[in-house]
Amino acid sequence: MTNPTIPRVTANICLTLDGRYSGPGGPGDMGAIVPYATTEVARDHLTRIWETASTALLGRLNAEGFLGFWPSVADDENADPRDRGYAKWLVDAEKVVLSTTLTEAPWERTRVVNAPAAAVVAELKATGKGDILVNNSASVIKALLAADLLDRLYLMVCPEIAGGGQRLFDDGLPSSKWTLTHQEIGELGEIALIYDRAR
Repeated sequence: MTNPTIPRVTANICLTLDGRYSGPGGPGDMGAIVPYATTEVARDHLTRIWETASTALLGRLNAEGFLGFWPSVADDENADPRDRGYAKWLVDAEKVVLSTTLTEAPWERTRVVNAPAAAVVAELKATGKGDILVNNSASVIKALLAADLLDRLYLMVCPEIAGGGQRLFDDGLPSSKWTLTHQEIGELGEIALIYDRAR
């Protein structure tokens, strides 16, 4: 059981049935995931991931993509309210971007850190008040899985086999046990899952 006064480290990512977060065409090949990203189940899942979080922890590539896209959604009155909710949260949240190449953040309420993810998480847990969310930054999620520092996994499993591409769960991770705390199946066969680390 987690201590409610200590921020949890949470991560969200979409995976195919064969465990890929991108397809054989490279990091931008999201063909097996995109059709499920705007379903009712996916949008409800998007709301769940940020409700208890106060900090967004991102890799540089995701930061550039997210912060180039979501702020305009926050201002779009015609956008789905769940999308706007996440977008407004992201704009207002403290953002920490892990990067070895950026020297300063081009975004508001953002700081760039050139340090291992585990060290950054330790500092954020010691000083933060809400949960720390790693949204879709696979390199950061992998580092935190390897260090056994994730407390919650939000997964969207898409009913397709990509047949190639990058996997989230690489060989060599420490063994760990997880408790399923939420599941929801969408009309297209996508499944939203929440797993909490059993410690």
